[in-house]
Amino acid sequence: MPDPLHRLDQVEHLKNPSIKQRYVTTLFDTIAPRYDRFTRWFSFGMDAAWKRALVRRARTAMPRGGRALDLACGTGDLVAGCARDRDDAMPDGALALGLDASREMLSLAACRFAARDRRPALINGDMMSLPVAGSSIDLVTVGYGMRNVPVLEEALAEIHRVLKPGGWLFTLDFFRPGVRVWRAAFERYLRIAGRAYGWWWHREPDAYGYIAASLERWLGARAYEDRLHERGFRVEWRRCRLGGGICLHGAMKRAEEARGL
Repeated sequence: MPDPLHRLDQVEHLKNPSIKQRYVTTLFDTIAPRYDRFTRWFSFGMDAAWKRALVRRARTAMPRGGRALDLACGTGDLVAGCARDRDDAMPDGALALGLDASREMLSLAACRFAARDRRPALINGDMMSLPVAGSSIDLVTVGYGMRNVPVLEEALAEIHRVLKPGGWLFTLDFFRPGVRVWRAAFERYLRIAGRAYGWWWHREPDAYGYIAASLERWLGARAYEDRLHERGFRVEWRRCRLGGGICLHGAMKRAEEARGL
C-alpha cells in the first residue's frame, strides 16, 4: 500500500531527483479521480483552449500513417485529440500510444477509450526510460509533464532518441514568468488556491499546492527553449499565455542531430 501523500516530505522529494518520481506518482494516483475537473476549474476553463491549440498544431505535423506518443498522458485528453478522425492512420490498430507513471491515471484513460473499436495503447512507464524503439515515433506530445520529470535533460534525450528524423515534440506546461512582480503574484495564486483545492477535495493541501512548489525549481520559457536546443531540437512554434506562466512549444528534431553530425 503506497504512503499517503501527506507522509511524504514534499520539499525533500522535489529537490532530490532519485526520489522525486515516487512523490509525483503518489501525487497523481491521489488526484486522478478529480484531475480533469480540477484543471478546468483552476484555470477558469482556459486549460481546454490551451490543449485544443496544442492538438490543432500537433495534428498538422502528424504524417498520414504516423505514430504519436503522448507522455504523462494522464486521463488521455491529448492522445484522444491527436488520434481523433485518424482511424486509418496506423495499420497495426494502435492509433497512438499513451504513457504515464500513474496507474490510476491510466485506468481512467482506459475508461475514456473503452467504447472505441480501435484504442490507443496505454503503457505504464517512465519518461526517462521509454519502452519504445529508437527513431520510431513521428510525434510526441506532453501536457504538464516536463516539469515533473526528475531530470529534464534525460527525458529530452529519450524523446530525441525515439523520434524519427524531422519528428516533432509539442509541450504545454507551467513556467516561471520573466517579470518579477507578476511571477510573485502568479506563484502566490497557485500556492494559495492550489492548497485550498487540495484540502477541499482530498484533505491533502499539497495535492495541488504542488504546482507552485514545482515551479520553485523549474525554468522560464526561454531557459526551457535553451534546453531543447541543447538536446537536438529546434523550436519552431511557441504560444505564451498568462504573462509567460503557461507556454506551448513545438520543436522539431534537428536534421543534423538526427544524422549524428
